[in-house]
Amino acid sequence: MEYKKETICIQGGWQPKNGEPRVLPIYQSTTFKYETSEEMGKLFDLEAAGYFYSRLQNPTNDYVAQKICDLEGGVAAMLTSSGQAATMFAVTNICEAGDHLICASKIYGGTSNLLTVTLERFGIEVTLVDQDAQVNELEAAFKPNTKLVLSESISNPAGVILDIEKFAEVAHKNGVPLICDNTFATPIHCRPIEFGADIIIHSTTKYMDGHAMAVGGCIVDSGNFKWDDYGDKYAGLTTPDESYHGVVYTERFGKGAYITKATVQLMRDMGACQSPQNAFLTNIGLETLHLRMPRHYENALKVAEFLEASDKIEWVEFAGLKSSKYYELAQKYMPDGTCGVLCFGPKGGKEGAMRFANALKMIAIVTHVADSRSCILHPASHTHRQLQEDQLIAAGISPDLVRFSVGTENIEDIIEDLQQALETI
Repeated sequence: MEYKKETICIQGGWQPKNGEPRVLPIYQSTTFKYETSEEMGKLFDLEAAGYFYSRLQNPTNDYVAQKICDLEGGVAAMLTSSGQAATMFAVTNICEAGDHLICASKIYGGTSNLLTVTLERFGIEVTLVDQDAQVNELEAAFKPNTKLVLSESISNPAGVILDIEKFAEVAHKNGVPLICDNTFATPIHCRPIEFGADIIIHSTTKYMDGHAMAVGGCIVDSGNFKWDDYGDKYAGLTTPDESYHGVVYTERFGKGAYITKATVQLMRDMGACQSPQNAFLTNIGLETLHLRMPRHYENALKVAEFLEASDKIEWVEFAGLKSSKYYELAQKYMPDGTCGVLCFGPKGGKEGAMRFANALKMIAIVTHVADSRSCILHPASHTHRQLQEDQLIAAGISPDLVRFSVGTENIEDIIEDLQQALETI
């Protein structure tokens, strides 16, 4: 039986058998017992499925990964220790020294730094392109050694809505997959695989957890990209892996090849595994994701309308507003709503933005986003402060930009707090 997303949020993943716990158990164990050495050996040779060490796989983690996989409409998924780890694994699973990737420029600062600083030190070249670039501009960014295109369905913090079909078509025309970070929209409001994205990544720390309790990440593979059609380009998946006695992942695991390789190679060697406790907490958040996301969006839209009407505000960017340049794209890809995050610029530039933030009472200044509690951040002086001025502009970060993550509190209380803070400008 194929369930709707609301049911998957609650019932997906863990399917208890007769007499088993109704609630997903926490398998708080690093190791798993076997009767014979031969049985254990088959696991290490990838000849049998099972658990032997929680750095690679853990039942609690796998059930939560399966729930997220089902929500996104994928074929296989894995949890990681953080959203950053998910991005790192998703990219390095198919990129190595000497390769090139294309990334949207208006993305989360941590992702930008990971790609343009850390991975470039590893010998992976990165070209940034604007999400609003025309097809010919995107085409011009490709090189013979380009391995992937990466973007966010809703960019953090600029709020840009990605034209997923356009990016997917150009990527596929050039024989590479599109990796889409769907953290802000979540599969409740957007399923990028349905529009051509091949691999989905999440910081589950955000809306999926929803309570600022558990750091985590997830990678979901659609199973749609045909790695064997470009065997020379993706040799790591299509040729023998000598570290596993010559296994060829696409031959042995079919549509599960990408996630299997990421697990048995990258998780084995880098160890960025999620703790079962954090997976358990994330699962609790997932059970209410379908209830929280509409409330986040409803509150954010009312806040955006309030700010747009204020003479204390220079500009507002929220794709739910008809005045937004991304309104039509949002209607196409996220007709039921986008998320609860919006950006705006108070009058007075950077100083005005900081004075406004300091005057808030209920709404907190925190280095976080996308949970039930309303919070704000001034990216230019917080999360993106390591970027130079030209990099800030390229990332869509103006000096006055305030990122507001609208929570699920009473909307009247939220607006009242905003109003009293605006009076200080």
